[in-house]
Amino acid sequence: MQSDWRAILGPVLTTAVALAAFLIDRHFVTVPNPAPLFVCIVALASSLSGIASGLVSAVIAVIASALFFLNHRAVPGYDTHDIARMLLLAITAGGTAVITGMLRQKWIDAFAAEQQQHATSARLAAALDQVDIGIVLLDADTRAEFINRAFRDYFALPDDMADSQPPFIALMYHGRDTGAYELPEDELAHFIAARTQMMRLGDSTPININLADGQVLRFSCTALPDGGRMLSYTPVTDLVRHTDPPAKAEYYRSLRKGPRPPFPDKRAAE
Repeated sequence: MQSDWRAILGPVLTTAVALAAFLIDRHFVTVPNPAPLFVCIVALASSLSGIASGLVSAVIAVIASALFFLNHRAVPGYDTHDIARMLLLAITAGGTAVITGMLRQKWIDAFAAEQQQHATSARLAAALDQVDIGIVLLDADTRAEFINRAFRDYFALPDDMADSQPPFIALMYHGRDTGAYELPEDELAHFIAARTQMMRLGDSTPININLADGQVLRFSCTALPDGGRMLSYTPVTDLVRHTDPPAKAEYYRSLRKGPRPPFPDKRAAE
């Protein structure tokens, strides 16, 4: 079983710094109090592995400082000033270990929650791609944050355009430019303006949209708490077209089930 290097890095680094300070101070030059460096190492240990590693490093730092101060005195023992410095180091290093460790745990919990939320959103998006209701989620600036597969198919919307977060008005113009709507050309401008106004107001009144290929979609807008909008396009072809001649009704119903059959001519309908 491999050891966790993050858990032992802090204690090992603290010990190494203490030994280096002793050797340099004894054999080369006088070394100032290494307590600030110890506190930094404790913070590093807690940030990498948590409170336990930080506290172990803090204990080693206090013991090393006690030996370091003892080595700097001509007479064995400690005076009040030495004890105060060691107590201050213990409080500072211990507090640093606890606070840094708590912040690390909080960050880990937040990251885990974000990952779980992302996974849930991915599953939800995959589920919405399986339904035959067109779904569009708009942000507060009316840009499309999500467009499901059904909407892309109904309006022949390319994936690159759908994934680029187009504004709602761009989706309306795309439908106009591709001839998706069963409307005279001189009525399209009014139709687009009315639909845009409904969306901006959050008007939830459902309306039927006739497509050029014979399908009928029931459009509904739902205002979201964050200022965005959820737009739904429910296929209601077989409900709305029930008064059509039988041959045409069968044709429109078939649009929801598979490949489109040849459209019946007037003589067949009669």
